[in-house]
Amino acid sequence: MVDDEVRTAAFHIVPMNVDDIERCVELEQLLFPEDDPWHAVAFRSELAGRHNRYITARDEDGRMVGYAGVALLGDAAHPEAEVHTIGVDPNYHRAGIGTLLLEALLAEAGKRGGPVFLEVRTDNAPAIALYAKHGFHIIGLRKNYYHPSGADAYTMRRPELTALPLPDEVLS
Repeated sequence: MVDDEVRTAAFHIVPMNVDDIERCVELEQLLFPEDDPWHAVAFRSELAGRHNRYITARDEDGRMVGYAGVALLGDAAHPEAEVHTIGVDPNYHRAGIGTLLLEALLAEAGKRGGPVFLEVRTDNAPAIALYAKHGFHIIGLRKNYYHPSGADAYTMRRPELTALPLPDEVLS
């Protein structure tokens, strides 16, 4: 679970709760009108999943301006994670909220280790660039992945991050 609140000058990241669902549905309608936006039942189901972690980004007034979720899959010997969603209020695009949300999800996945996967529309250049900046690489194409629009998606993977060996001068 995302235990600690992450703060920046204007935004903070906190765990999502059921009271946030209505706003998530509102944002889904704004962000994904042509691709079957999630309904409240989908968010309730995701929040109830014991392997899922959902978070929200809030502005200085406490208003939710973004949300994101990740599934922590596999087992202790073979962990992996899958980013399920990231959404940011269009009025707050280019404010760094997507980065904050992604970094929080990756930190949560990093506690268990393993690779992280996601799907992204092939025409979503800003998201693809964000993911690439955080170590994701395109590994496949899913034709007609999004419905009902029929848009294609890239499957992207970030390999497991391992600690780099410390230089000898740090070890002595």
